[in-house]
Amino acid sequence: MFCVQATACAMRAILLKGEAHMAKLRFVQGSSGAPASASLNNTVRTVRATYETDAEIVRAMLPRPLVPAARPEVFLQFAHVAMHVTPETTVEIGALTLGLMCDYEGTPGGYVFHMAMEGESVVTSGRERFGEPKKIAETTFEKDGNHVRATCTRHGITYFEVDGTIGEDQGKPEPFEEYFYCYKGLPSISTPGEFDGDVFLTRLNWKRNYSLKRRFDGQIRFHESAYDPLVDVPIRRIVSLDYVEGATNTSGQLLRTVPSEFIAPFWVQRNDVPSNPGIDVPLIGSKAA
Repeated sequence: MFCVQATACAMRAILLKGEAHMAKLRFVQGSSGAPASASLNNTVRTVRATYETDAEIVRAMLPRPLVPAARPEVFLQFAHVAMHVTPETTVEIGALTLGLMCDYEGTPGGYVFHMAMEGESVVTSGRERFGEPKKIAETTFEKDGNHVRATCTRHGITYFEVDGTIGEDQGKPEPFEEYFYCYKGLPSISTPGEFDGDVFLTRLNWKRNYSLKRRFDGQIRFHESAYDPLVDVPIRRIVSLDYVEGATNTSGQLLRTVPSEFIAPFWVQRNDVPSNPGIDVPLIGSKAA
């Protein structure tokens, strides 16, 4: 008690003399010069694929107001990303993204139902800012000459892998922009299945400027995981499979509010709920066998 009183007296004496005593507090945002950019510039090495799945699966897991694309296709990308956060700081991560091809008011894109990547900060920022269904994962990306192998692992389960050989050059692609849709909301603090406040439909705007595009001859494999059941969205036919390198600029925007019941049944996709029994989806014809 004596020491505390002595310290308090000394502090009062300093203040009375007009001498400033500074204490650093990093739980409050300080001035850092220029404001952070709303977009992020990256360089990537990526295996990109589009595959055909069952139309019934797409219809069952696509939230309103998004509508299915003409063909029941899934966009899949595994990227080794160098994120240029500042001129002095670059963060390298592996990232797996899957989206159901869809349309919103005439703008085609993909509804992102799975995102897994390394690093707590990139996961939490994407979930909180854009509504991306990101999860923390362990990834590998190995490139030995023209051979590439990449994996994604969570809870000790390697549920995704791609393995193959970089093939013929397809020429330098023109710059393009592609869009992906997410939902941003705050689950209710008191009532499971509901939300506190508005739920927003968001759009990710990804500008691509690839310097290299080559055919990729390989295989994509999903393995059973109750945490990340990609096997439930099966690969029926590979539509395209490429290896690309180059620059990408990512940003996003709010599109509109949506009724919470539009997304409530699908919110489980962004959490680890191994006890979720899922739903039964009738398939037509031989696919049901």
